[in-house]
Amino acid sequence: MKQLLELLGFLALVQGGTGLLHEFTDWHVGLVQRIGFLHGYEVYASVALIVLAFALFAAAESRRSG
Repeated sequence: MKQLLELLGFLALVQGGTGLLHEFTDWHVGLVQRIGFLHGYEVYASVALIVLAFALFAAAESRRSG
């Protein structure tokens, strides 16, 4: 379970980071900008993904291994 939480946290962190990278550099990376209902809220969604990633890392750290 701990490894699953860490994996999900890593994926959320990467997607949040690439979403911010897309917004500030106009590179076409990440999935956040491809989701239609988030149009206009991509920065907020990317920041929310980064916060979610840290919450998942904290949850993984509080779990016992095994």
